[in-house]
Amino acid sequence: MTHSDRPTSAWVNFSYICFVASVLMVGGGIFALPLDWWTRAYFAMGMGMLIQSCLTLAKTVRDLHESSRMINRIEEARTEKLLSAERA
Repeated sequence: MTHSDRPTSAWVNFSYICFVASVLMVGGGIFALPLDWWTRAYFAMGMGMLIQSCLTLAKTVRDLHESSRMINRIEEARTEKLLSAERA
């Protein structure tokens, strides 16, 4: 059985489209607010920081998951080595 960790191209395209659409909708909403320019700029800056922190969090969670998978593989290899040595 082969297991692929790669998402399909349709899912990747969908993710990009959703991300761009959400940024455009929130950005348009901030632009349309009946507020002073500096207040809209503050909200836009907050939106930029929110996007940046979401991307950083997603990368961190992915890195933690991948590192735990590598540790699991090493532990499984050690266990298999011990079991095969004990059987012989």
